[in-house]
Amino acid sequence: MKLTKLSIALYVALLFLSGVAVGAFGYRLYTVAPVSASNTPPNAAEYRKKYLNEMQLRLKLNPDQVTKLDGILDDTRSKFHAVRQRTKPEFEAIRTEQVERVNSILSAEQRAEYEKMRKERDAREAREKQTGRGSGPGF
Repeated sequence: MKLTKLSIALYVALLFLSGVAVGAFGYRLYTVAPVSASNTPPNAAEYRKKYLNEMQLRLKLNPDQVTKLDGILDDTRSKFHAVRQRTKPEFEAIRTEQVERVNSILSAEQRAEYEKMRKERDAREAREKQTGRGSGPGF
């Protein structure tokens, strides 16, 4: 079987394009961030440590600055905690009003399912709180 110049050129082009495709796939495969087997996000202490480390490396903080930054983060955390404690009753009142209003538009069967949904959400939030998720700003 005799190959013409056109068929040889097509084979070379096909070979080149397949190399590009394999190279692009390989590049994408090896540059994607690794996936952790656990689906748990970092807790507040891990996040704070990572934040401090990044600040120290990128800003080239000296030990005195790191100590002061640590104090600032402690102070900020306590202020956020105080604000959350002051506003918690208001949030609870709003949440209670919402539940009452939603219940007023539901049938008895729907109310039972809504209560079940709320208990599941409360349990999920309690688990998240135990694992350190949802701690908010302040590190």
